[in-house]
Amino acid sequence: MRRLALLLFLGLALGQTLLPVEQLGLTFREEGGAWVYEGGGRRLVYAPGVGWAEPLGAELPPPQEGLFPLEALKALGYFRVPEAGVRFGEKPKGLRVVLDLPVPYRAEPREERGKAGAFLYLPYLAPGLLKAPWPSGLKARVRLLPEATELALRAEGGQLYYRLFPLEDPPRLVLDLYLLAPEVEEVLAPGVRYREVYGFTPEPLRFYLVEAERGKLLPVGTPGKRALPKDLAPGALAVLNGGYFDPRTGTPIGLWVQDGVTVAYPYGRVALLWDGFSFFLGFPRFVAEVAGPDGSRARVGVNASRARYTAHTVPGPVGREGEEVALVEGDRVKAVLPAPAELPPGLWALSFPKGSPPFSLVVGDRLSLYGKLDPPFRYALEGGPLLVQEGRYAYEPAKENFKDPRPLQAVAPQAAVAWTREGRLWLIVSEPTTPGALARALLSLGAWNALRMDGGGSAQLWVKGVLRSPYTGTPRPVVSALALYLE
Repeated sequence: MRRLALLLFLGLALGQTLLPVEQLGLTFREEGGAWVYEGGGRRLVYAPGVGWAEPLGAELPPPQEGLFPLEALKALGYFRVPEAGVRFGEKPKGLRVVLDLPVPYRAEPREERGKAGAFLYLPYLAPGLLKAPWPSGLKARVRLLPEATELALRAEGGQLYYRLFPLEDPPRLVLDLYLLAPEVEEVLAPGVRYREVYGFTPEPLRFYLVEAERGKLLPVGTPGKRALPKDLAPGALAVLNGGYFDPRTGTPIGLWVQDGVTVAYPYGRVALLWDGFSFFLGFPRFVAEVAGPDGSRARVGVNASRARYTAHTVPGPVGREGEEVALVEGDRVKAVLPAPAELPPGLWALSFPKGSPPFSLVVGDRLSLYGKLDPPFRYALEGGPLLVQEGRYAYEPAKENFKDPRPLQAVAPQAAVAWTREGRLWLIVSEPTTPGALARALLSLGAWNALRMDGGGSAQLWVKGVLRSPYTGTPRPVVSALALYLE
């Protein structure tokens, strides 16, 4: 029966696979005119022109000196582990290898990062790995041993990251391999450095960041005017694009406090708040009032923080059915309209219940808007969504005023401001990803708090006047930015 099974096996084989004996865990030597192969507790002898020595049969495919037929070893039971099928899939930065397993993989998942090389022992016979399309710059050696397939990997000119994890139903073993560009570190000034590093989601994500232990961070720009971040802060050590703005008019969308003065009003999203080099993230507590023609005042909500009386500062439709809207240019009422009404650029508006304004308002009346942070901060810039809060994943855009989810679902460059638990500030642009993946990657890198700023085409990190983050096409002018200066 054994001989019959062997004949059937060899009859089905389309050809033989000759492999160097080292790849099979064998040694080779010539002895008395015969070729002797040893390994895995076996001794195999072949006489050229005669055939295999007994008890091996003549039907076994022959070797060629230092090359041995894989099919012969399979037929002889040399391998003491089951055979797995092998499939390959391309990934943006590497290769996915899938082993289809006859029995489940019992070991725990594992990963290694930033290595020049790695050795993996897979407890299966996996000859399909011999045909793997290894990424350029990754050298691989495969050995088919009696108890495992050994995979030796070496990165040339970069660093290696791999993940090995099992899947069930059906049982599979997945190996993700990434050959990553080297990381970069460059000292810019005492306590300030430029870095290019990887976070993991677990997919690798490259960050371009300025890390500062000291310095002076300022929000820069002018509402209604757009320029490249570097031009908003000449002489700055580093400049990161800032918050959101209306693309038609350049009107800032979100809180902006510059040296204690409110430049733009809150929009219902998380803001970066700071004094000196102490930073905070949160929904700003903002107190706003309107002053009427006779000087009397009334508390109002602002934008998404609606109240009986609500001030609106972002162009577009404002007010709701059953309300009226006073359009204000500077501090003079320009029109009183039924809601919803269109707020033109350069104006602000006050919405109130129909027929019940906080004061008697007619066209031409004085109406002024005042607001301040409580407690006060010298600087603030609204972004969002929140990504990381006190070392925890905090990405929940539904809690912030994002009406269109598409920008947050797009794979695009992301800009963020973050800091570590030790207080090191990060100004960051990532390669294309989503905000949720950005949050996970920042956590893996050690971020303690992190906030997304405007992303996509606006995401830019300039260092000493040079754009360091990747950008396709012409960099986009923005309205606001965060500029880091030396003290």
